[in-house]
Amino acid sequence: MLGEEQKAILNNMSLLEIIRNMPQEQVNEMIEELNNKLGEVPDTILSSAVIAEIKTEYEDIGIDTKKLQNDYIFFAGLRMLGVALLSMACAVIIMLLSSRVAAKLGKILREKVFKKVLKFSSSEFREFGVASLITRNTNDIAQIQNLITMLFRVVIYAPIIGVGGFFKVLSNKANSMAWIIGLAIILIISIVMILFIIAMPKFKKLQSLIDKLNLVAREILTGLPVIRAFNKEKSEEERFDIANKDLMKVNIFVNRAMSIMMPALMFIMNGITLLIIWSGAKGVDQGTMQVGDMMAFIQYTMQIVMAFLMISMISIMLPRASVSAKRINEVLETKESIKDAKETKELNKDKKGYVEFKSVSFRYPDADSEILNDITFTAKPGEVTAIIGSTGSGKSTIVNLIPRFYDVTGGELLIDGVNIKDISLKTLRDIIGFVPQKGVLFSGTIESNIKYSDKNMSDERMIEAAKIAQAEEFISAKQEKYNSEISQGGTNVSGGQKQRLSIARAIAKEPEIFVFDDSFSALDFKTDVKLRTALSEKTKDKTVIIVAQRISTILNADQIIVLDDGKIVGIGKHEELMKNNETYKEIALSQLSKEELE
Repeated sequence: MLGEEQKAILNNMSLLEIIRNMPQEQVNEMIEELNNKLGEVPDTILSSAVIAEIKTEYEDIGIDTKKLQNDYIFFAGLRMLGVALLSMACAVIIMLLSSRVAAKLGKILREKVFKKVLKFSSSEFREFGVASLITRNTNDIAQIQNLITMLFRVVIYAPIIGVGGFFKVLSNKANSMAWIIGLAIILIISIVMILFIIAMPKFKKLQSLIDKLNLVAREILTGLPVIRAFNKEKSEEERFDIANKDLMKVNIFVNRAMSIMMPALMFIMNGITLLIIWSGAKGVDQGTMQVGDMMAFIQYTMQIVMAFLMISMISIMLPRASVSAKRINEVLETKESIKDAKETKELNKDKKGYVEFKSVSFRYPDADSEILNDITFTAKPGEVTAIIGSTGSGKSTIVNLIPRFYDVTGGELLIDGVNIKDISLKTLRDIIGFVPQKGVLFSGTIESNIKYSDKNMSDERMIEAAKIAQAEEFISAKQEKYNSEISQGGTNVSGGQKQRLSIARAIAKEPEIFVFDDSFSALDFKTDVKLRTALSEKTKDKTVIIVAQRISTILNADQIIVLDDGKIVGIGKHEELMKNNETYKEIALSQLSKEELE
């Protein structure tokens, strides 16, 4: 036991002096025991103790630690603010670039699809359907555009925050919990894959139902006068409602399936946070981990999970965009049935205006039988060739072969002495003035419609064409004359006016060959006579082919071709056919009396 005097001496000595006065063996034993005790102390506590001791030493030698801390916080804050501003600038640039790329891609795709569709023949239109082609050029491209807008941002941003988070986790002292991140990623990918499997078939059906809805809407709007005339508004509303409900049901199913994704992913995020806290709390309790390390690990984990969440969000848009891309690709990869030959031929100037059918036959795609059989005749310049026959005899089909709207399936069709399959489509259609059975006008003005073949056409040429077509009278009556507006489809003019403007458009083109597919049916007898008289002067050196239902229209034709069930049953002038052709005689007498015919 120490005496009072020894205690007083020890109290006046520093710890270092006491240790120096101790026997060496005792000092060694004390140091060894101290090392053993320090080995049991967690690193975090040792770090805290060392920091406190260093701080005390700094203060003892006159260093202002508070100022050092404040300066560090200030400059670290500035760096963080700079990184935040840089991140914001990058985000804005990425958004601008992604929007620009998506808009440009949408424009290019619409151009390609539209140009491709313009090359389609009637068989391709029949295969796809007009409503479906409209959907593919609008809704389907919009789906891809939306995906690109999001995808561009995610491809740039998600990997950066994901990789950054991984590096931080590896450098963090709490990296023993890295298995939790792996678990989170596996769960996220599993949810996304399940939703893919459920939603993908529905996305395919969704685009088909949009096609159907567009088809029904288009039919109803186009046929509105007929629907009203038959009081079928209610039944057509029901038909539209059925198509609309079918689309709605599939949309609801898809949206419900996809709406599960976000709550499920948020549940995973919150569950992962709880798992980290539960696992990290043990380390904090045992002193092997600091609370700050655990909070940093949570932050880095959320950063990695958010990167995968962003990628998974794309999966909501990806299936539908994938279906849309396939539908667009179908259009772009379709080979046109009617196209230019690899080597085209020049027109034969010695046979200018000649249209020769040589044993021509024709069958519509997927039809069971021939529509036309062994059609042989020649239409010459300076002559009017008329085609007449009963309904369904193939009159319109013959004239649709001339501009190559369809290709003959047998025999040959020659124009200017060259097979039309060997003539470029542009050259062929440049020399033909075609007036369809149903007059078609485009939104714009009367002038733009007549000058459709050449917008730089002179006004004199336009007015002359309008006069020949007997359209000058009603045009002059309008306040704006040739600048009068024509609505879409020509709905603000009568059927007769529409036909006359269509005829004027073909006359103004000044082609070699005129083809009129029952283009005088809406004209009264007086206008019909005036128009044909004026037309005969204009076309005296041209080839004129007229399809007609009325005998009065073709009485003075140089050559009348009589069709019956896709075959020619008579060729000749009116007088000859009245004597020798029973089919023609029946048609004539059904329309006019003997006296009128004579």
